[in-house]
Amino acid sequence: MNVEPIQGLLLAFAIVVILMAPYIRLLHALGFVKRIRQEGPESHYLKEGTPTMGGLLIVGVVLAIYFFLREADAATFAPLAALAGVGILGAFDDYLNARTGEGIRARWKLLWLTAVAIVAAWQIQQTYDITAIAVPFVGPVLVDPRVYVVFAAFAIVATANGVNITDGLDGLSGGTVAIAFVAFLLIALLNEPAQPNLALLCALIIGALLGFLWFNVHPAQIFIGDSGALSLGATLAVTALITGQILVLPLIGIIFVIETVSVILQVGWFKVSGGQRLFRMSPIHHHFELSGWDEEKITIRFWILGILAALLGVTLFLASLDRLR
Repeated sequence: MNVEPIQGLLLAFAIVVILMAPYIRLLHALGFVKRIRQEGPESHYLKEGTPTMGGLLIVGVVLAIYFFLREADAATFAPLAALAGVGILGAFDDYLNARTGEGIRARWKLLWLTAVAIVAAWQIQQTYDITAIAVPFVGPVLVDPRVYVVFAAFAIVATANGVNITDGLDGLSGGTVAIAFVAFLLIALLNEPAQPNLALLCALIIGALLGFLWFNVHPAQIFIGDSGALSLGATLAVTALITGQILVLPLIGIIFVIETVSVILQVGWFKVSGGQRLFRMSPIHHHFELSGWDEEKITIRFWILGILAALLGVTLFLASLDRLR
């Protein structure tokens, strides 16, 4: 069955919108609701009791539609495996958080995420026999396969955590991840050779995220949870690796980079300065929130930055493609 990406996007959107309302009621009935950490902004206390684990529906719908339409091939095995494998980890973390207020311990979460990342990185290297990394305006730069696997695994773990850190305001992570996947949808279609199956997977994720955002924009009726943030972040990095544009990912996903760097700077400055804070709170979206910005203003402005960065990333990809022709 040959379904174009735009049709897949619309199908995923429609199914998520149809299923989301009963899914929210189910989460309420099961008690899978968000517990707000006390050290967060006071305005977030009102969000206590909002259902979480919205990402599990996104992952389930994307996988179900993809396997109904296509069979997994070399171009999609790794992103599908990352979506499922990290989605299971995130769902378990969401479950524990809802039940006890404490999720999986950070070290165990990192170990599972790293294991999935290494398997995905190894599969990508073996499938495509990758011995070089595409550097914008330079071309392929030779790299030892073992070094590539380590680098790729790091990129997957870093992106997954970057998206998870960004997940702190209504619509923020869902919107910025959708924007990044739009960029890689275009890259997959314009790549040489084109990668239509990967483009379809990107389209399904975008459609499912748009359906989720219908219920997640402020005031959110449901949160994406680790089941969505971690799995979609990992899948985004895997997609970037398969398209050969992993070095463009930090630009396309600039919001995730900024959010992560803000946490690193906050922690580093706190230790170096003997207890002083660089920001009012990190990640940086909380800094703006405590500075008086409305939640909707922060989210939309971050979306705008994400759109501009995605356009620049695709432009950089096209410029590099023309140079290599």
